[in-house]
Amino acid sequence: MNDVIARRSLRDQATPESIDAVHAQIEELWNDASFVPDLDRMTFATAVIEAATNVVQHAVPVSPAPVELGVDIFVKAHSLRAEVSAFGAADPELGPDAEGMPGPDAESGRGLALIRALVTTVTFARQDGTNIWVLSRDATTA
Repeated sequence: MNDVIARRSLRDQATPESIDAVHAQIEELWNDASFVPDLDRMTFATAVIEAATNVVQHAVPVSPAPVELGVDIFVKAHSLRAEVSAFGAADPELGPDAEGMPGPDAESGRGLALIRALVTTVTFARQDGTNIWVLSRDATTA
């Protein structure tokens, strides 16, 4: 079965309050996908929140208009997928190809490494002035 069982979407100005809205969307999502194991819920939600927080904290607008955060989350029978978008953001300085964790004294750069540790795949694309991170997690078996 490859059909989408549950989906939530959000698009709003990239502010700290939008992170609260992402949390709420994820919590609502589990109401429609109660079969997802707790470990998958926790790790996937943490990765999505981290990616969204990175947009809020680090995305630089390309115009006077503020950056918008987009989060689309899909649940299928055996996988979870999220597209986290930064609409109207500049190309990120540190791309997702950076490997490993930063040094112990680094003040930033841990987010992407954390996300990679929590999901099965992370991809990045820049399309039509939008930065898009796609996170996916294959379901664990009970």
